[in-house]
Amino acid sequence: MNARVEIAAPVAIDQPLISCVELGHVYDSDRGRTTALGNITLTIDRGEFVCVLGPSGCGKTTLLNILAGFIAPSHGNIRVDGRAIEGPSSERGVVFQDYSLFPWLTAQVNVEFGLRMACRAARERADIARELLKLVGLPEAGPKYPFELSGGMKQRIAIARALATRPSLLLMDEPFAALDAMTRSALQTKLLDIHSQERPTILFVTHNIAEALVLGSRLIVMSPNPGRIVEDIRLDLPRPRRRTSPRFNELYEHVARAIGLETAE
Repeated sequence: MNARVEIAAPVAIDQPLISCVELGHVYDSDRGRTTALGNITLTIDRGEFVCVLGPSGCGKTTLLNILAGFIAPSHGNIRVDGRAIEGPSSERGVVFQDYSLFPWLTAQVNVEFGLRMACRAARERADIARELLKLVGLPEAGPKYPFELSGGMKQRIAIARALATRPSLLLMDEPFAALDAMTRSALQTKLLDIHSQERPTILFVTHNIAEALVLGSRLIVMSPNPGRIVEDIRLDLPRPRRRTSPRFNELYEHVARAIGLETAE
């Protein structure tokens, strides 16, 4: 749509979108110090769909929060698009597990929120929001309030809102964890469609092995105490991915062993 056409500054195509070097983070509390991340070194290229997987306490969400600009690392270097992170940015969209929609705003206005903060014109905001509601499969949901929507619908609205400013990086923190199995599967398919059409770089945090194998082009497996990368797997599974295929199950068992699970989920 014409309203969304923008001319971006030239970038080095061969430069990774995300670069982390010896990245670490320590939390201080009354009970002492906890090393959430220990010296993470990682690069992620433009357009990749990277799933970050691991047990609770391995630093998945801490890494996402640093990339979002919500917290600063204790040490190390991190850059997005060649620039240091100095705080939250419209170039980095975030989708949370609990939707985080404004209950007093309609779906349409929720999607428009970031555009309003960027002082975009009202008609342009409305056009972009309608386009994105259609993209996530909810073209009629614009006038509805969050209490009128199911959990899966709310999460689609949250994804549309995160995409509204056309971020180069979409950060997703277990966005489907609270949904039932059928809704979760439907949203996984929808997210893959969105990635195919819009081509954002996606960093998707999950603790579900099957979900990571269905979604990701690459899988980062983390281990706790302190949080560190133990596997970096380029997934060679063709799409659409069949959970019953021998290769899918082979990878599932490999990842389960990497994170110390005795049996499959």
